[in-house]
Amino acid sequence: MQYTIRGIPPRFDLVARREATASHLSLNAVLLKALERGLDLGQEPIRHDDLDDLAGSWVRDKEFDRALADMDKVDEALWK
Repeated sequence: MQYTIRGIPPRFDLVARREATASHLSLNAVLLKALERGLDLGQEPIRHDDLDDLAGSWVRDKEFDRALADMDKVDEALWK
């Protein structure tokens, strides 16, 4: 199968060509790998280890806030 992709941004072109040179692969091979990764079609699934799923999920908990407040207290005897 063959595709023609128009409107490639200059930055994309530059990075792809640099990667091709650095990895000693053809530009076509680099672009196919990038598409494969981007579409999550690689042999090994992409492992996402960020915390995006937790963003915006914080729930206020008075008991937890009290526990944190206790941790903020300085024990003067330990600092003498």
